[in-house]
Order: sequence, then C-alpha cells, then structure tokens
Amino acid sequence: MSGSCGRGDSCQFLHSWSRGDGFSLLARLEGHVGKPVSGIGLPSGSDKLYTASSDGKVCAWDCHSGLISGAVNVSDQIGCLISDEEWVFVGFPNGVKAWNFKSEVYYDLTGPSGQVNALEVGLDALYAGAEDGGISVWKGFTDHQLANRFQHAIPLRGHASAVTCLRASINGELHRLYSGSTDGMIKEWDLNTGECIQTLKAHDDDVTSVICWDQYLVSCSLDKKVKFWGRTEEGGDEIILLYTHEEEHAALALGGVNDSDGKPILFCSWNDNSVGLYELPSLKERGRIYAEKEVRAIRAGQEGLFFTGDASGVVSVWKLAEKLVAS
Repeated sequence: MSGSCGRGDSCQFLHSWSRGDGFSLLARLEGHVGKPVSGIGLPSGSDKLYTASSDGKVCAWDCHSGLISGAVNVSDQIGCLISDEEWVFVGFPNGVKAWNFKSEVYYDLTGPSGQVNALEVGLDALYAGAEDGGISVWKGFTDHQLANRFQHAIPLRGHASAVTCLRASINGELHRLYSGSTDGMIKEWDLNTGECIQTLKAHDDDVTSVICWDQYLVSCSLDKKVKFWGRTEEGGDEIILLYTHEEEHAALALGGVNDSDGKPILFCSWNDNSVGLYELPSLKERGRIYAEKEVRAIRAGQEGLFFTGDASGVVSVWKLAEKLVAS
C-alpha cells in the first residue's frame, strides 16, 4: 500500500483500496478502534458526519478537517445509526436516542425489546426493528409542539425472529415499509394503516439489507444472493422475484448511486471485505472497494462523496469520479 512493492501486478497483496476508475480515497477516519462501524449519518444542513460503532460510541466528525469534533458514549453496543433532515437516530438494546442538532434537544425512546438492529423514517414517523421481531413506531417527530413529538403508535408485529433491516418507499399514493428478518422473510407494510400487505419467502438465511432502488426492491442475504423484486406487469400490488445475482460470499449491505447519465449503479458489500459496484440492470461490475474487514455500513453523501464503515472501526471517505453522481 505504501508503493514500495517491486512485484507489480504479480503481487498477491492489495496495492490500492479500490479497483476501477470510479473512485478515489480521500480519507480514513479512525475513531472507533477495533470495533465494527454500525451506522453512518450525514444530516442535511450540517457540517458534521456522524458515525456509530458496537463500542457504544457516537462520533461527530468535522467535514472540513476530518477530525473528531465530539463523541458520546451511548450504550454498550449500538446496533444502527441513521440521519434524516436535522435529526440523528441511534438504536441500542431496548431503546433509541434521537438528537436534533439544530435545536440541540434529544429524546430517549423506549419500547423496543432487545437490540435495535434497524431504523427508518417514513411519513413523519420513526420505525425501529428489534431483536424480538417487533417494529416500534413513534409518530410526529417533526411536530413544532415539543409535547406532540414521538408519540407511541401501535407497533408492527409479524416477524417470528429478529428484524435486521428496514426501508421505506414513498411513491405517489403508495406508502410502504419493507422489513427483513433473520428468518429469511421480507414483509411489506402499509405505512398509512400499519397492516402487513404481503410476506416474501425471500432468502435461505438472514436478510441483511433491503433498499428501494430504481424500479426495484433489492434484498441481500447471508445466503450469498442479491435478489431483485418488482410489481407484476398488470400494475397490481403483488411483488414477484425478477432475477437473482449470486457470488461466493455472504452479502451484507446495499447502497446505490446514479451516474451522470442517470443510470443506476448498485453497491453491495460482501464478507470477503469488499464492496462491489454494479451497473443495473446488467449487473456488470464497474469496480470494487476493499477494506481491512467486512463493510456493514454504506452511506451516499453530497457532491460525489461516499462513505463505507468496516468491522475494524474505520470509516473511509470516497470521492466518486465525475461520471458518477451520488443519488
């Protein structure tokens, strides 16, 4: 990696943290020493990048200097972190913390049972998927009246085992939440009614990530498969499997970008410590990112920035080439 190897292309070891012409590495942020990065957040209007780890610490990084501007110990083990507008949400065993970086208020939310593995926002509500298979719901978190924020709503029940991932999709009048579980199931929920619309027997092992990307619902799993789902051609509500991509290693996390032509590019991390970059719908590989350990957190930023967090505690900051523009 230092450029002093004399073996050239014949060397069996990495000479670069990426392969392909779509990326350049800008910085490596090392605030979570030896503990897996479990979430990356970049709130809109903020000059801070927020990261969380299973070490129980949340770090705030100055986007200009790349240095830690603040850190707080939240829990023994943080399961996830997301951001939405001026909010940062952190999931940990039996609870969620919500910070508003503009008003500098925070809330301690109770309700989940066990580790909170996934968080998502949709229709002015916060959803938390937990170890017991339940999805806790709090509504009204953007309400101007502080007393009306984070009102408990009826939780979503249906998974028999731990919820591992959540993704909301707001498309016209179609308001949906998708949840994946360690039982291999994906459930589709109506955000307006809280009803489970359908259940997909999606994978043969833990569902590790779901995203709504281009016209697809995309899922990945420890069964080494990435699956692409879509609606029936008749325009009905039924979701069907369109095609499957399989590699030699378990799939861990999904993300996406659009290139300058508007073509969707999919990112998938694998447990061989790499992240693949694929064109859709052909799944032709455009490049690959490498890490010291497996990557479980991927976050697209603004102005071509992209972030990956790995199990060694390192957050890598990437700059997309001009032909790639973050979605």
